[in-house]
Amino acid sequence: MYNYVAIDFETATGYQNSACAVGIVTVESGKIIEEFYSLIQPPDNYYWQQNINIHGIRPNDTLRELTFVELYPQIKQRLESKVIVAHNESFDRNVLLKTMQYYNLNYNELNLPKRWECTVKIYRSKGFTSASLGNCCRIMNIQLNHHEALSDARACAKLYFLHLNEVSTNC
Repeated sequence: MYNYVAIDFETATGYQNSACAVGIVTVESGKIIEEFYSLIQPPDNYYWQQNINIHGIRPNDTLRELTFVELYPQIKQRLESKVIVAHNESFDRNVLLKTMQYYNLNYNELNLPKRWECTVKIYRSKGFTSASLGNCCRIMNIQLNHHEALSDARACAKLYFLHLNEVSTNC
């Protein structure tokens, strides 16, 4: 129950196959045991200004970085057959899926559930009127450097841990 992986992607454009950064936090027995972060060179190293304005990652930052297909073995080893948590699971799940499709990688080989655990849905169900990552972290007193993929993934991991603790306490 306390073993899971939290993930967050940043994208270079509005297209979900344009991952430009990933943060992955591995939790075992309720403890963070590994944090992984990498910039990713998106297709053609192309960015939209509105995405740059959100996360601050620019084409020069990823010009010499690995592409997703080159980075994939490191991502796969961290995700394969794990419980995956994301703050907005449909966004991050689709970024992974669409990016893998773009590079002709087989998503099914990751052996992941159809839906991941979603801290947006969890905290919305707890009555948070705004379940944005920033608001959840402010209320739950979790440090966040928003739109930095590792910080977002770490915050998501902590939010999920707090939820699991609450559930187990109420049982």
